Amino acid sequence: MKDTLIKTSRRYDTKIHRRPTRTVMVGDIPIGSEHPVRVQSMINEDTLDIQESTSAIRRLHEAGCEIVRLTVPSVGHAKAVGEIRKRLEDTYKPVPLVADIHHNGLKIALEVANYVDKIRINPGLFVFEKPDPNRVDFSHEETEQIGKKITQTFEPLVSLLKEQDKALRIGVNHGSLAERMLFAYGDTPLGMVESAMEFIRICDELDFHNIVVSMKASRAPVMLAAYRLIADTMDKEGFNYPLHLGVTEAGDGDYGRIKSTAGIATLLAEGLGDTIRVSLTEAPEKEIPVCYSILQAIGLRKTMVEYISCPSCGRTLFNLEEVVHKVRNATIHLTGLDIAVMGCIVNGPGEMADADYGYVGKGPGVIALYRGREEIRKVPEEDGVNALIQLIKDDGRWIDP
Repeated sequence: MKDTLIKTSRRYDTKIHRRPTRTVMVGDIPIGSEHPVRVQSMINEDTLDIQESTSAIRRLHEAGCEIVRLTVPSVGHAKAVGEIRKRLEDTYKPVPLVADIHHNGLKIALEVANYVDKIRINPGLFVFEKPDPNRVDFSHEETEQIGKKITQTFEPLVSLLKEQDKALRIGVNHGSLAERMLFAYGDTPLGMVESAMEFIRICDELDFHNIVVSMKASRAPVMLAAYRLIADTMDKEGFNYPLHLGVTEAGDGDYGRIKSTAGIATLLAEGLGDTIRVSLTEAPEKEIPVCYSILQAIGLRKTMVEYISCPSCGRTLFNLEEVVHKVRNATIHLTGLDIAVMGCIVNGPGEMADADYGYVGKGPGVIALYRGREEIRKVPEEDGVNALIQLIKDDGRWIDP
């Protein structure tokens, strides 16, 4: 009975209990369950364009991106990363950088590891052989031979990262599983998990543990299943590595944001995930507000004002949408506050009880201002926004834009 009550209380607990993980450092940014969920993105400039890439990284970092990834498809690109890093340090500040490595990328990875804080590899492409359209199966001997080749190719990179105390992301993509995995497990979350676990086990044999794992897919249900399965599999085998969450190729606009939120927020609410990236077909810096909005909405990070407003009804005593915009425009630069704008006195004080400040329609042309549950003063509607600002100033919680 006691166990049942404990399980029931946890089910309805409003606090998110994160899956315990080790800490992995990416530059000066720690990733893991003991730290805030980190926000990442990726520039879309050609890394050979050193000036534009440096500017793009700076824009992302200034927008709040904590870790920035760039693509490194050749040794020439790898050498360019060294110059990009130097320019950042000389003209801006050090930024944690991640190199994205794909097809047969050992030589590239060994070069770029000298200039970045983390390497991301794709297990389906790191030791890549063109699929054979006539193949019907893999023999046991072929499978063993490929496994040995992967270990031999992967070991030098793992050894270098271990020596330099840098991080590795084992980043599986649903759309680029190796042919061998597709034959063994199909185009499934299980295939994604086994693809990652092969590389995780090699790292473990080499006593390397600065690992972050991702299971990205362009469809949220596949992504959800893969992340849940990799977390269970790693935990059963004693691997407490952090998870990097994302719905890859989410698209643009409202749907891209909704699709990303459906996948990322669902897992975060279950306690899974230690760093996130929202992948939009838009300028990368537009991804950052979405990331922080997701984290704030489920209570994992507070980096902006939380606005609480009712949907409006026949009892609403002013143009609620217009006033919400006015309040937001006046206070959006603040951090850490909850501000409620409610249309009437019927539900207002109760629904906004957890807010720091409230703006409530009290009667025709009259606004009541609240601090928490306490009504502070009534003012004419036309003075409402300015009076709210003054109340925040009186409490010493205002900062100028």
